[in-house]
Amino acid sequence: MNAQPTQIVLIEDSPADAELTVRALKKHRVANEILLLKDGEEALEYFFATGSYAGRPPLPLPKLVLLDLKLPKVDGLEVLRRLKTDPGTRRIPVVILTASREERDLAESYELGVNSYLVKPVNSGQFAETARTLGLYWLLLNQIADKEV
Repeated sequence: MNAQPTQIVLIEDSPADAELTVRALKKHRVANEILLLKDGEEALEYFFATGSYAGRPPLPLPKLVLLDLKLPKVDGLEVLRRLKTDPGTRRIPVVILTASREERDLAESYELGVNSYLVKPVNSGQFAETARTLGLYWLLLNQIADKEV
C-alpha cells in the first residue's frame, strides 16, 4: 500500500472523461495519488466507511474532490450534500466537473457549498488543460485549514 495519502478523489462514471482527467493531472505532475470512484453510491461508501469500504481505517482526507453531477445510483448533488453537511468532510474542496449547463444544477451546487463549478469542455485538448489548471490551483496554490477554528 502506498504511504502517500490520496490527493484527489475523482467521482466520474465516464471512462473516457476519467481517463482524460487522470492523464492530464499525472502528465503535468499535479497529483500523484488519484482515486477513481465510478458512482455516487461508491463515493458515499468511501467517504463514510460503509458498504465495500466498511471497516477501513480512517485515512487522511483528500486535498480535492472532482465530482460529476450525472452519476448512476446516487447523483452528484446528493454526494455534495452529504459531504458538505458532515463535519468530517465539509472542508474538503469539491469542484463540480460536469457536462451540465443547467442553471438549476449550478444554483443548487452553490447552495450546497460547492467550491467551484466547471463545465467540461467538449474538445479533449481543452478538457486536459482544464483538468491540469484546476489541479494546479486546488493542490498547489489554494490553502485550506487542517482543522476547524
